Amino acid sequence: MRLSRDDTGPDADFYRVPRFVTHLDDAAIAAVSDLYDELGVDGDVLDLMSSWVSHLRRRPARLTVLGLNAEELAANPMADERVVHDLNADPALPFADASYDAVLCCVSIDYLVDPVAVLAEVARVLRPGAPVVVTFSNRCFPTKAVHAWLATDDAGRCAMVADHLAAAGGFAPARVERRTPAGRYRGDPVYAVTATRAPGPTRP
Repeated sequence: MRLSRDDTGPDADFYRVPRFVTHLDDAAIAAVSDLYDELGVDGDVLDLMSSWVSHLRRRPARLTVLGLNAEELAANPMADERVVHDLNADPALPFADASYDAVLCCVSIDYLVDPVAVLAEVARVLRPGAPVVVTFSNRCFPTKAVHAWLATDDAGRCAMVADHLAAAGGFAPARVERRTPAGRYRGDPVYAVTATRAPGPTRP
């Protein structure tokens, strides 16, 4: 089922002009990097809906970045392979089965109109036991984010991503956590939903 959003125009047009900016503040970026360190992200890594920075502190053995703007991807200093691909036009990932040790998706899950189809592809390209790491905040391009994302709160978004992973199939139960402090913290909040590729086939 495809999700609706305000701007239904081609994403390739929206992202045609490079944006050499970060979409989180420094503390939030550090929280994402801390998570990657804790999970020991390394080996063959795929960064989905990527840009000029992948928020990894250490370069993995091989990093593939997939996104919509070739200039941004070309500027990513850690990338070994750069793939321009619109997941909303075609959710199929152009990679072989069980070819990655980790898949990352930072502050982008809210733009997918068919996130279950994309995550099913993530399960296909992950090796058994390998993690998918979905991180997000409350910042977005509102016209490109899907309506369901905008209509709920942070807890609802965490539940939504966990539900997408369950519906995609091929994953162990997801872990949901807030990676930045709660309470009087004034920076960008960061939430993470992670799951490991379960043994056995993905859904048909």
